[in-house]
Amino acid sequence: MTTHAADAESAGKKYKVRQKVGQAALYVTVAAVSLLTVFPVYWMAVSTFQPNKYTLHFPPPLFPQEITVTQFAELFGHHPIALWLRNSFLIAVMAMLLCTALSVLGAYALSSLRWKGRSTFGLFLLVTQMLPEILVLIPLYVIYRRLNMLNSLPALSLIDAAFILPICIWILKGVFDTVPPEVLDAAVVDGCTELSVVWRIVLPLSAPGLVAVAVVSFFFAWNEYLYASILLGKAEFMPASVGLSTLKAIASTPVEQYMAAGMIFSILPVLFYLTMQRYIVSGLTAGAVKG
Repeated sequence: MTTHAADAESAGKKYKVRQKVGQAALYVTVAAVSLLTVFPVYWMAVSTFQPNKYTLHFPPPLFPQEITVTQFAELFGHHPIALWLRNSFLIAVMAMLLCTALSVLGAYALSSLRWKGRSTFGLFLLVTQMLPEILVLIPLYVIYRRLNMLNSLPALSLIDAAFILPICIWILKGVFDTVPPEVLDAAVVDGCTELSVVWRIVLPLSAPGLVAVAVVSFFFAWNEYLYASILLGKAEFMPASVGLSTLKAIASTPVEQYMAAGMIFSILPVLFYLTMQRYIVSGLTAGAVKG
């Protein structure tokens, strides 16, 4: 009995040691990955607030040697940053509203309605995401030119919403699938139409999913570059994603202004994400487990 007790105690100690070693390895891995993720953001901030001579020095200093904010004044003084940000914000908001509205209808049709070819259509939506955006660039450009829709912020937001719409529909479909069918049937029995069911029952129960779709579509439109650079040729319609590329120069590139513009361009979506973070997580995982 004593031998078995000693063996059990020794095995328990070895298990605890392995458990602690595994936890330590996990913490080290998480710390390393976090450092690799955060370091580019940190270096952008350092390159923004220190003069260019330190950033371009080899090897560059890891910590800022001198702090200055003159690059922000030069940036706003020589470039229409405020106009670029306004255009990006308008495009992103219009795409977000349009995509969210259409996603609700599409997700409800795939989740709650019964019609022939529903599964095939849902699969087709996912297949469209495998096609590169540049594949339809020329046809869309020709169509927009014939319809006189070039240099139009609403027209660009329409394209952005169309490209992100399939993903948003599938996100909301997973959320709508968690709504009990009995609740929907009871609403129909009480005299609600399909649109009334969506408005009065489904949407209030799916608020986190709606926020997730809104954030995803906003980020996509905010960062979109390809179609913005082709369809918006006039300077007054240029969004920030395209405007930042004009800061490059042949002779010299003002690195500190480039980094300052990148930081300003990143602030709004980061604040938007931090505000909606708890809704985004619950919205994206709402359809993962269905009771």
